[in-house]
Amino acid sequence: MKDFIAEDDRNVLLRNGLADFEALWRLDLPAVDDLNEGRGGWSGVSRLEVAGRAYYLKRQSNYLARSLLSPFGEPTFAREFRNISLYERRGIPALQAAFFGQRRESGQVRAILLTRALDGWRDLGGWLCGWGHRPVAARDAILDACGQLVRRLHGGGQRHGCLYPKHVFLRPEGRRFDACLIDLEKTRPLLYGRRDRVRDIEALVRRAPSWSDRDVQRLMSAYLDSSNHDAVFSAWMRQVSARSADKRGRA
Repeated sequence: MKDFIAEDDRNVLLRNGLADFEALWRLDLPAVDDLNEGRGGWSGVSRLEVAGRAYYLKRQSNYLARSLLSPFGEPTFAREFRNISLYERRGIPALQAAFFGQRRESGQVRAILLTRALDGWRDLGGWLCGWGHRPVAARDAILDACGQLVRRLHGGGQRHGCLYPKHVFLRPEGRRFDACLIDLEKTRPLLYGRRDRVRDIEALVRRAPSWSDRDVQRLMSAYLDSSNHDAVFSAWMRQVSARSADKRGRA
């Protein structure tokens, strides 16, 4: 597979000698988290700053996921890169890739995924801190942005599969908020219609315990682009509540 380099990042990487797999692999940078070790290999993430631009450099070796299409395994970053590209084609706001490449060397399957840092953005979990003390207008703008983001996700035919507050990033833009998604490894096509959609929404709501019933209704109104007084809205709310109750009962 030919290496991918985003056009907006090509010149910056070229000027700094970082437009090829080997150069990025050799970089000695501190990890931002502990290495993930498993699947027969390892996977790590470092922050890279080049000419005023910030990136996250993700490198892995023999860190493979198996599927029906890849029974012998493929780097998990390969799956994530495909999903980043899919989201971009379908107009679903998400993190952006600057470089992707993989190699098979010395018995190892190596992969690099370079993504643009979301500096200036903050994950929803951070915005939920002190939620009740935020102005109502700010809370509503955040809920609207989240609901509209999930609507675009599902409208693009995808289920995130891991839709937690830490995977939703927001950035204030005047009186509104921009929103995008990260961690796309588990994304899947919407195969089961409303059931898949409810799973995504319920996962997000369950992990935002500071949201009141009124907040959830605001989120759902933005998601459905619908009044919270019609029959369709009520049916969706019942399904989300029923799944939440079922999840709590299994805990």
